[in-house]
Amino acid sequence: MKIISINIGQIALHKDPFSPRKAYPSAIHKLPVSSLEKPKVLCARYMGLEGDQQADQRVHGGSDKAIYAYPFEHYSFWTALVQAQSLDQAPTSLEYGHLGENLTVSGLLEHDVWVGDLWFIGDLELRVTKLREPCFKFNAKMDDPDAGKTMLKTAKSGWYLKVLKEGEIKAGDPIKVVPGPRKLSIKDQNDALLKKRA
Repeated sequence: MKIISINIGQIALHKDPFSPRKAYPSAIHKLPVSSLEKPKVLCARYMGLEGDQQADQRVHGGSDKAIYAYPFEHYSFWTALVQAQSLDQAPTSLEYGHLGENLTVSGLLEHDVWVGDLWFIGDLELRVTKLREPCFKFNAKMDDPDAGKTMLKTAKSGWYLKVLKEGEIKAGDPIKVVPGPRKLSIKDQNDALLKKRA
């Protein structure tokens, strides 16, 4: 279990291609700044990663959702989906951060991750808080009006982390997991939300 990529984004105005709503602010467009090839060190603060911005802290950000983690293992699924929907026959390659995540991680999936689990990455201490609930911004980012539904139906949501102790991290750092109460997994949360929306 380790960090594959660390990704940050800046607030910008975006248009929703599936709605007449006016342009909205978002920092969902994340770019990798620390990779396995170039493992730049970043500071993780109580309100998020240095250099990362959060446009609407009701849905992403704040102390309980300071950092968003997403499994590297799901990228092949989304890459294939984007390729299938593209009119361009050229191979598609999604850059880490494309799903809006701060940390692209390997070795952990939604059924392995439980609310209350503690993560230790060097001196950094984190706690798993909840799943990511996709919204219209994710649909717009993926240029797919059903992207959010697909994320829920496939339980490929990722999860949020609270910073308990600030510290420095970089791509390649191992993640040590200490189990919490293990009463509710991210997959369980996903299934409950899917049932509620249905």
